Amino acid sequence: QVQLVETGGGSAQAGDSLRLSCVVSGRIYSSHFMAWFRQAPRKEREFVAGIRWGTGGTYYTDSVKGRFTISRDSAKNTVDLRMNSLKPEDTAVYYCGLNRGGYETTVTTYNTWGQGTQVTVSS
Repeated sequence: QVQLVETGGGSAQAGDSLRLSCVVSGRIYSSHFMAWFRQAPRKEREFVAGIRWGTGGTYYTDSVKGRFTISRDSAKNTVDLRMNSLKPEDTAVYYCGLNRGGYETTVTTYNTWGQGTQVTVSS
């Protein structure tokens, strides 16, 4: 059974950088897709970035393109999200998710989640 644990996050000023890390315990396959989602107060959880475990192919939502970078380390079983040029609107709880069916941006297609980590960006 796969478990996900997020680390990193915290408070930052606009323009700063933060890095989130998701440690994956259990077996993960090349067909799997790992993603970061975020949920701001009173908003739906939304897709931020994702990566194909096998090929390393990456996907981003438009609002973070050019600022965020997702990467994976197959040896360490980790998925990182490097966040640069942070904005107040990036404030949210960030979740790591696993999709066994491949590339998906819809929350309901994910059945394995981490506990979430708070990111707060002040102006």
